[in-house]
Amino acid sequence: MKLRLGSCPDSWGVWFADDPRQTPWERFLDELAGVGYEWLELGPYGYLPTDPARLSDELARRSLRVSGGTMHGYSGLHRAGDFAEILKRTRPVAALTAALGAEDLVFVPVPGYRDDVTGAYLEPGVLDDDGWKTLVASTALLGRVLAEEYGLRLQFHHHADSYVETRPQIDRLLAETDPRFVSLCLDTGHLAYGGGDAASLIADHPDRVGYIHIKQMNPVLVQRAKGENMAFGQAVALGVSCEPPAGIPGIPSVVRALEERGRDTFVIVEQDMYPVAFEVPAPIAARTRDYLISCGIGGSS
Repeated sequence: MKLRLGSCPDSWGVWFADDPRQTPWERFLDELAGVGYEWLELGPYGYLPTDPARLSDELARRSLRVSGGTMHGYSGLHRAGDFAEILKRTRPVAALTAALGAEDLVFVPVPGYRDDVTGAYLEPGVLDDDGWKTLVASTALLGRVLAEEYGLRLQFHHHADSYVETRPQIDRLLAETDPRFVSLCLDTGHLAYGGGDAASLIADHPDRVGYIHIKQMNPVLVQRAKGENMAFGQAVALGVSCEPPAGIPGIPSVVRALEERGRDTFVIVEQDMYPVAFEVPAPIAARTRDYLISCGIGGSS
């Protein structure tokens, strides 16, 4: 069994395809390779070059390989009228992901139902039955298209301030979707933020957890965010997503759960740090990599 360790643009403060407050993509790739990572998830489509040949060359000269693609920015799977646009925008991400030799596409349902800056509710915080049925059906169809047309596995990323955040919501999504077409990108930090435990989820759904985003949350700031009814983006700005081993969940418990299930798994560092000064991420990434390797996560083949 190999736990293949990588990182992604999010750990360098990248949330959007284009934003002057974000680390330039060349610097991100240079620093990612420079601190020793060999795997990366692509991040927002358009942040890195989207021409497969050019991106392949950029990655090859830095000895980097792709763990998966990332689709986010179009979160309306619960709205039937949005599916055609979501699929349209997912297709180029899928094509690039497949062209680079990866097999996983992580779907991140953001933006959520709250404004990350103001905290205002953009939609109700809970879906009604019709909305949930639409979410399930759209997720299933998206997974089928990715599998049958691109040879990719859909890794659905549960997320704070989204309709699949808490453990009961995750359990329900997995129960109501076909495991042939829908897997879970387990984000250890988002699950902790929503009150769940990553090791227990892995143990209960060993066949459905297909991909890991590893990160921790500062428990004091989690409680503050909940107590003050903050949006997740507001909590991130305070530093709720913290450098391990300072937060929750404990990384060794996650590693033990992954070892017990005994499957090769991508474990991708995703520390939310938007916005962040350009010089901050690389030292954190280096320390995080060293710590995770000490816990038993690592391996490039």
